[in-house]
Order: sequence, then structure tokens, then C-alpha cells
Amino acid sequence: MSLRIEDYALIGDLQTAALVGKDGSIDWLCLPSFDSSSCFSALLGGPEHGRWLLSPQQKVTSSRRYYRGDTLILITEFETASGAVRLIDSMPPRHTHPHLVRVVEGIRGTVEMAMTLTLRFDYGVTIPWVRDRGDALEAIAGPNAICLRTSVSTRGKDFNTVADFTVNAGDKIPFVLTWYPSHLETPAPLEACQSIKRTEEWWKEWASHCTYQGPWRDAVIRSLITLKALTFAPTGGIVAAPTTSLPEWIGGVRNWDYRYCWLRDATFTLMALMGAGYHQEANQWRDWLLRAVAGDPAKLQILYGPSGERRIDEYIIPGLPGYEGSSPVRIGNAAVNQLQLDVYGEVLDALYQSQRIQNAVNEDGWALQRAILEFLEQAWAQPDEGIWEVRGPRRAFCHSKMLTWVAMDRGVKSAEQWNLRGSVEAWRAVRDQIHAQVCRQGFDPARNTFTQYYGSKEIDASLLQMALVGFLPPTDSRVIGTVKTIENELLRDGLVMRYNTTASKEVDGLPSGEGAFLPCSFWLADNYALMNRRDESEALFERLLGLRNDVGLLAEEYDPVGKRLLGNFPQAFSHVSLVNTALNLSGSLAPAMNRHRT
Repeated sequence: MSLRIEDYALIGDLQTAALVGKDGSIDWLCLPSFDSSSCFSALLGGPEHGRWLLSPQQKVTSSRRYYRGDTLILITEFETASGAVRLIDSMPPRHTHPHLVRVVEGIRGTVEMAMTLTLRFDYGVTIPWVRDRGDALEAIAGPNAICLRTSVSTRGKDFNTVADFTVNAGDKIPFVLTWYPSHLETPAPLEACQSIKRTEEWWKEWASHCTYQGPWRDAVIRSLITLKALTFAPTGGIVAAPTTSLPEWIGGVRNWDYRYCWLRDATFTLMALMGAGYHQEANQWRDWLLRAVAGDPAKLQILYGPSGERRIDEYIIPGLPGYEGSSPVRIGNAAVNQLQLDVYGEVLDALYQSQRIQNAVNEDGWALQRAILEFLEQAWAQPDEGIWEVRGPRRAFCHSKMLTWVAMDRGVKSAEQWNLRGSVEAWRAVRDQIHAQVCRQGFDPARNTFTQYYGSKEIDASLLQMALVGFLPPTDSRVIGTVKTIENELLRDGLVMRYNTTASKEVDGLPSGEGAFLPCSFWLADNYALMNRRDESEALFERLLGLRNDVGLLAEEYDPVGKRLLGNFPQAFSHVSLVNTALNLSGSLAPAMNRHRT
């Protein structure tokens, strides 16, 4: 049986990340980067597809796990009849090579431990050639090499590396796994316990810069640490998740690769980082954004690689059965080729919010914004695939049109506020035209609600952004009616579904079935706050906090029936939304960053 998604925890080195199960098994790790091929793929298959297990040989009578303070150092404690041990997992922020550091520490008594290291490069396919180099065990396959250093005696068994060892109270037994290019020399050894100490100091120093002091500080700090862990340090890009193909419904086909950076997350991420005091990370994200989207606005993509890579072809790995049999396992993401007009609004809104906060405009940045606006003057009326990246026909989605209005609105405001050169009158005219069209063609007066797309009778949770981006005030009767319709039609166990996948099958082109998309529920809490429904906002927020796993992590979705997390994990968008809702409820979001006040 697979572990539940919530049974995993995250460790990372700011360039890649691993998922560690409650059982002491690392079941997912891509090296050397987030979007590299995996060497541990048991998450999407079984132990034979690669994992690294450290666990007691005896029956575990109880266990618990936690992060050590405000860090990304994971502690898992196992109790057995004969004693107790502590497993410490860490990946130090990278300077040269990526290191995975594990230390087994005796707490009391004596515990017999077992280790099984199953290395399978290329998403569980390639068995490496393993050699004992005396001071290290070396595994090589093609361009990849990994060495294992430990004081424990190891042996080969059925193409695995295994070990049995005894841990007494006070013992500290280290294991260090290091990746390096196979054509280079084996890296110098890393002292495990000192590395963990330095890593702990690094994370505590980073967390100390958080300026949020509201009632949900612990949840906010953990979410910010998670966002930092999903940041590709060399460029500042933030990946949506460190995993691929964790299903949005068990046994379903909505399995996507999220190890890339989505432009749609731009404004939300910027607001979360700036609102919590992380200006350097926000600026790095903004600079990544500018580099990634540079070029022809007509060829702007919705997602890019961690370094801004543009080619992200989608293909299927036939050798992996998928998480709990949810196939196919996809690598890459075909949505990269879609037209999603809303991302233009998110990009321009992110740059505008950054300019407002810093009260300055970068000349090169404004040239890019102007080029995007000039492109949108003609392109905004096109149908597109929309925010949910549907694989059905293009349509005039209301959310997409609303965000093209945001693009024009922010362009006009930027030009006016900083006296910048541009076709302000033309942009203002297009802005007004879009607004009038959405209110005319996207609104159903009989039901007093905006709809998923022009002429549709279906509702869509993306419409919750209407008041958040300032398209209409939260007190507008049409906004109130839309929120009420979402409550009536899209709430499942108090959580918000994106849309009715059964009724909208012809829209998204996929079989029905998915969980509640967690950011949408945070947006509903934000709307409640704007509508002075404070008690309901806080109640929903607390409900969402209760969905986090035992170490404070959220996936993309939640199954209200099965009571479990779904989708790629941990999900940056969910944690960004958590931070922003906490800031909104605490009044900690600076006025310059409140989009609904623009």
C-alpha cells in the first residue's frame, strides 16, 4: 500500500527537494534539479522504482515527526519494545554538489536498524553500476553518479544496497548521499552532524526575518519556509511543486507535472513574500519573471523551467504505474503551448505591485510591459484555454477576460502614476471595453451571477478573484450574487471545487472527478473578509489550516469524501494563498499591496 500524500514531508537544498515518508523511506528525489529525472521514484510506483529506507527492524509501537523549530530539518522518532531512535533528515543549502544527509541517533535502549538503498535513475528505469571505493560506495549510470558515505558496513542484495546495524542510546550514525556528474571525481566528504548544525542555523536566521506577528504566525512561517524550499536559488524561480503526476483524483488521469514555474502565481507569490518581509526573495522572483517573459509577447508562455527554460515537452513514462495506480505518469507539461490570456494580467499586476511597493519603475521593465499591452490591445478578445488549462476547445472564459482588464488597468495606472510613455488613451479605451463586455456577456441576470464563460450556465471558482483584483467592489450586488452561487453549487464539505467537472466535461476535455482546489477556498475566505463576514472568513481559514498534515504542509487539492490530500505536494499556490489570507485577516497586508484597492 502506498503512503497517503499527507504522510510525506519535504526536505530540500534550494535547488531540488525530496519527500520523506513517515516510515523513514525517501520515495521521491530528482537530481540535480527540481526538473531533473528522479533517482527515487517509489512515490509513483513501488520500492523497485527507487527509494532509501532507514527504519527499525522490530515492530514500531509508535512514532512522531516534526521539523526542528523554524527549519527544514525533519525529525522522525520511532519507538520499539527495546528502545527508541531519532532519524534526522536534511539537505544543506547547496554550495557545490547536492547532499542528502541522514543521521540515526539513539534516544534510549537498543534498536536494531535496517537500511535499503535502491537507486534507479531516469524515473525508476536505469539500474546503476555500483562499486566500492573504500571510503565511499559509488553508483554510476550515464551522466549521473551518486556516492554513499557511512560508518555502517553495507552489502549488495538483489540490485539494492542493504545494511543491518545496532543503535544504542547516545549513538549518532551518519549517512551522506552525494550526487555529482559521472565524468568528475568523487566529491570530498561532508561531515554529517556539522552539516546539520550549519543547516539549522541557516534556516533559523532566514526565518527570523519574517515580519508577520499575527495569530497564525506558526502556519505562516511554515508556509514561507516551504516556499523558500521550492525556490530555485540560482535564478529565484519558484516551482509549483517538487513532484509530478500525483493525482487530482485517485485512479484518475488528471496527473500533471508541476516541477516548473507558473506565471499565474506571480502576483500572489509577490504579495505573500513582500507582506511577510521577504523583499529580497520577492525581487528575485520579479527579476526571474522579467527574464522569463522577455521576447515576443505573442509567444509568452504560461510556465517556464526553473531557469526560464521554454521547451517543456510532455511525454509519458510507461515504466511507472502511477501513485496508487493513477496513470499516466507525465513528464513535462503540454499546457506550455496553450493560450491563457489571464497570465498577461498576472504578470503586469505583479510588476505593478512591485513598482508601487518600491515607488520606482525599471525602464527595461516598463518597455516589456508596454510591449505586452500593445499585444493585448488586439489579442484580448481571443478565446483561450483559461486558468484551469482545459484540454477542450478554447472559449471566452470570464476569468481570462477579467485578467486582461487587469493588465490594461495596471498599465494605465503605471503610466499615470510615474508619468511613463505609452498609449494610455488606447489602453484606457480597451480597459473600458473589456469591462463592459464581461459585465454584459459574462453575467447571467436571471441567476444574478457571473458564469464560467460567455453564454455558459456553469459557475467557476476563479470568479472569486473578481473583487480581489479590483474588477468590481466586494459590495457590488453582482459580486455578492456570484459568491452566493459558488457557495450553493461548488461547496463540498465546506471547501470550494474549481467547477463542476461532470457538467463541464465538454469544456475541459477530461473525465470527471477531482478534489477541492485549496487556493479557491482561501479566495472564498478573502471574499468573506472583504464583505465584512469576518466570522465566516476566520472559520473557513481555520478549517483550511486543519487540512495541513502533521508537519504543516498542503497539497494542491483535498478529497472531502476520502478525507485526504490530493495532487502534487507540497503545492506552492496553496501555501502562498495561506500566507495571503493570514495577512488579510491580520491587517498585515500593506495598503499598496491590496489589489482590490487599486
